Amino acid sequence: MDASLSRPAADPAARQRLVEALVATGREDRSAFRTLYNLTSAKLFGVILRICNDRQAAEEVLSEVYLTIWKRAGAFEPGRASPISWLATIARNRAIDWRRSARRTPSTPLDEAPDIADDRATAIDTLLQNEEARALHLCLDSLDEKQRIAIRTAFFDGLTYAELAERQAVPLGTMKSWVRRGLLRLKDCLDAAA
Repeated sequence: MDASLSRPAADPAARQRLVEALVATGREDRSAFRTLYNLTSAKLFGVILRICNDRQAAEEVLSEVYLTIWKRAGAFEPGRASPISWLATIARNRAIDWRRSARRTPSTPLDEAPDIADDRATAIDTLLQNEEARALHLCLDSLDEKQRIAIRTAFFDGLTYAELAERQAVPLGTMKSWVRRGLLRLKDCLDAAA
């Protein structure tokens, strides 16, 4: 067997062809995506099959892998990683995810399983909450001082408009105006940050 067929990544021409197909796929070139599939599907299927140890599951995971590749190909940077390593990492991670979810399949009937729900936020939810909180605080900091103090006190300390007006020694209408204008500016800032 020709060594260039068994190890296409070692052949500079094969690697370049793969890089070009992957980069073009990132530009949503369907023909390049087909070429990419033809060049890599056997290898990626082998990676997935070794992890899943189930042919049907490996075929399903391979489909998910190519959907992911189609969506993420634009993020591939030829100078940072070899194309086959980048693709194999996606395949490996997706297969591991499948394997983990397959292990979670309950072996005890649901009506007999103990109630052990985990109410904690997932890592993604936590990251999103942290990002939203950061954006909120940055936008709050961009408000006029009077508006910022009024909104923080009202929403974080739970004070009413009347209590805010009394604390700041301003008429109730003025306090409502500060909060209303501040909330409009805050909304615009958060919309721009999204």
